[in-house]
Amino acid sequence: MFPVFPPGRSLLVAALSLVLTRLSCSSVPDVPHIATYFGTKTRYEEVNPHLLRDPLSVNRTVLKPPPAERCSPVHLTAVIRHGSRYPTVKNIRRIQKLSELVRTEASGGSETWIQDIRNRWDMWYTEDMDGQLVMKGRDDLRQLAGRLSSLFPALLSEENLRRISFRSSSKHRCVSSVEAFQEGLQELGGGSEPQYRHQLDDELMRFFERCRGYVEGVERNRTALQEVEKFKHGEEMDAVRRKMAARLGLPHHRLTPDLVEAAFFLCSYELAIKSLHSPWCFLFDESDAKVLEYKSDLKQYWKRSHGHVISGLSSCPLFHHVFRTLDKAGRPRRSTDAAPEPASILVGHAETLLPLLSLLGLYKDQTPPTASNYRTQHGRTFRTSLIVPYAANLLFVLYDCQRGPRLQLLVNESPVRFPGLEGEDAPLYRDVRATYRHLLDGCDFHRECEGRAGGRGPNTEL
Repeated sequence: MFPVFPPGRSLLVAALSLVLTRLSCSSVPDVPHIATYFGTKTRYEEVNPHLLRDPLSVNRTVLKPPPAERCSPVHLTAVIRHGSRYPTVKNIRRIQKLSELVRTEASGGSETWIQDIRNRWDMWYTEDMDGQLVMKGRDDLRQLAGRLSSLFPALLSEENLRRISFRSSSKHRCVSSVEAFQEGLQELGGGSEPQYRHQLDDELMRFFERCRGYVEGVERNRTALQEVEKFKHGEEMDAVRRKMAARLGLPHHRLTPDLVEAAFFLCSYELAIKSLHSPWCFLFDESDAKVLEYKSDLKQYWKRSHGHVISGLSSCPLFHHVFRTLDKAGRPRRSTDAAPEPASILVGHAETLLPLLSLLGLYKDQTPPTASNYRTQHGRTFRTSLIVPYAANLLFVLYDCQRGPRLQLLVNESPVRFPGLEGEDAPLYRDVRATYRHLLDGCDFHRECEGRAGGRGPNTEL
């Protein structure tokens, strides 16, 4: 099921994969009309559609140091989500249940796609897949490495490879992703065999497991996700259920919200894993997809993001690590000092990125999403489909400029301005530090996660 290549062939296979991908770019596969609404299960290419035609294309204009100053990048810190993966066991079991229900009880529709679902679609997912990285996921990270090395040739160069630090979550999909990223960089040197070098660091990349305030106050707190539960059983979701049941010829009560979501995820998995336009996709129109995306966004907002203060504060260790690394890279040096670390590559999960983005104050809408305001939330900035698709990345680019170090932020390779410093794409680093002074001087993990219970509750500022 998971191909194993003999030593020395991994890079060759990776290089051939990139070549074949570029050769096939003239025949971009048929993409489902709902592909941009899959939340955290969205392909990276839906955020950057130009990559469907050329996965190594780079837009250098995204780097925006002040044109009036001479600037050069001196350090890159990249916080990256793993690439495309198989479903986890929980979703595989839901898919199995849905598949059996449709095969044994569905009676509706003569459309070809319904016949394909009932008669031709095979349940090929097995529990041993359990969230592991797929070949497309390795491509996601290899190609990202290729693009970043083109964007920052002086930092991610062959001679700098040994000075770049790599840290990863211990989860298999993250370890495979950090290895694929290193393959993408080492292809530059034309080596015959990849040399993997990374540190497993769950304290940094899975901080959310160690924060007792978060685990007790949000993850195990039944009331913390009440907006999600209300929406799950509300009128918008019920309308989607009824429509889907009618299309399949199933009694409404047999199709639970979880099974509706399983069918939606099936469409996303088949696209992300096999680049297939699955027959399951035809069960949903765009309005259905927007409802299901909103349900997913509610979960991420109230579980991992701005909904509860402690969710963002749980990422304090990662926040401090990033700024300590930037401090070191931007510090004035004597000619005898060793050159700074050119890059720091940190590979984790959507659950790693979302709290950090929240702590930085990004994607916070004036009105929080709730179960009752779906119709007024269509213009929200908090859309996980755009923020944390597979291979999502948060890039901190430190420049050496005439007036001093400057810092630029990119999310998924697009410029994003720091809250409070919206006037500049790459403000002076000292101004960024001043903006986050309250977190740099505070944000103590032990105090926030083990201290007063009041810090664990809902975000009363919303």
